[in-house]
Amino acid sequence: MARELTDEERQLASEMLERARVAMAQIEDWSQKDLDRLSQAIAWYAGNEETFTRLAQQGVDESGIGDRNGRPAKRFKIHMVLRDVLRTPSTGIVETDEARGLVKYAKPAGVIASLIPMTNPAMTPPVTGVSSANARNAVIFSPHPRTAGTTFEMVEVMRAACRAVGAPEDLFQSIRYPSIPLTQHLMEICDLTLATGGKPMVKAAYSSGRPAFGVGAGNSSIVIDDTADIEIAAQNSRISKTSDFGSGCSADGNLIIQQSIYDEIVQALIDEGGYLCSSEEKAMLEKAMWDEKGNRTFPTIACPPQQTADVAGFKIPEDRKFLMVENQGQIGPEHKFSKEKLTTLMALYHFDSFDDALDTVSKIYATGGKGHSCGIYSHNDENIDRLARLAPVSRMMVRQPQSKANAGAWTNGMPMTSSLGCGIWGGNITNENVTMKHMMNYTWVSRPIAEDRPSEQELFGEFYGQEIA
Repeated sequence: MARELTDEERQLASEMLERARVAMAQIEDWSQKDLDRLSQAIAWYAGNEETFTRLAQQGVDESGIGDRNGRPAKRFKIHMVLRDVLRTPSTGIVETDEARGLVKYAKPAGVIASLIPMTNPAMTPPVTGVSSANARNAVIFSPHPRTAGTTFEMVEVMRAACRAVGAPEDLFQSIRYPSIPLTQHLMEICDLTLATGGKPMVKAAYSSGRPAFGVGAGNSSIVIDDTADIEIAAQNSRISKTSDFGSGCSADGNLIIQQSIYDEIVQALIDEGGYLCSSEEKAMLEKAMWDEKGNRTFPTIACPPQQTADVAGFKIPEDRKFLMVENQGQIGPEHKFSKEKLTTLMALYHFDSFDDALDTVSKIYATGGKGHSCGIYSHNDENIDRLARLAPVSRMMVRQPQSKANAGAWTNGMPMTSSLGCGIWGGNITNENVTMKHMMNYTWVSRPIAEDRPSEQELFGEFYGQEIA
């Protein structure tokens, strides 16, 4: 049974909230130029190579999961968020529609409670902070207990950025010693919650009685048809699967490959560093990766494939970068490998006709991961269209490494984010990548326009004038 909130925790939350509101009031009348300068300072202080590398690696050391060498590369996300923010007005009039007589004014959402996952304790705070400050909000960060130190230090860096431009440092605060009761209380008293993390965290955010943006589970499934460039598909799948040791929800979980190129794709994946497990090794992996209740085991999450294999009881060569298991026809709650893996392992399926591919996609998402994402390697626009019409996902990447593209990339038009909304499918309020626009209130001003009233005949069409029995 969870413990109750202590008086000390209640007082701490109250004091942090008050400081946040005072800080917001101090930038209430800042110009767009001043707000943009503030965002630039936050992005530089947090996203310069030296600082971000140190804290990104500290987060891996503190949590015990993730790729220590690869995670610093995520600093580009801070740069991309800054790019998007600098192109988006966030104060005063932000949109005008003269034809409809509408003018839209942007205003702050308020004090934001931001729940930080242990997979990105250094990256998520500045990604949120660059946007929230530009929208004139304050943020109280609630870290994951495993990585509270890293998040706290990153927030201290962001507070220094505020001081450098004359902004109040209490625009950003972090709970130093987080607990479940304190986090829940924080969500209850703040104006908005951004919940980036696991299902329990998102459920708590939606149960807080306050507005919240949450995320959903990922189980990214990638279709590869016979028009695909085999080498590019294999290379991108490796890039996506191995990024931060598969810690992200966007990492390729399932490859659904056309039978006519199946062997070529598998060989190309092996050439990229994949290890195809035997049926015996697959059985050992399943026992090691999930406990008796079906929960993923911590020692096999977001780790090198050699570690996962060691925990399972077998060895793989040191040069292998990810594991593969053949999982044809094995989809459903009882088949663990058709679910989200969260590590350097992917499941392989094959299909004859594209109808078969769509059937496999439907079954996988009926098992888990609805609302998140899928991808396709194809130059057949009809197949791309058919998958887009069928897949119950919020975003679909075409010929791109999924985990490097879903949340935004320099080479696609997706808005950069650290929070991927999964829509009603995933129990979320939005299908969009959560960005600065979700951190603002808007006032719509409506002026009179010329009457815009179609005739009843235009409105009702063929049914106009019909007698109704």
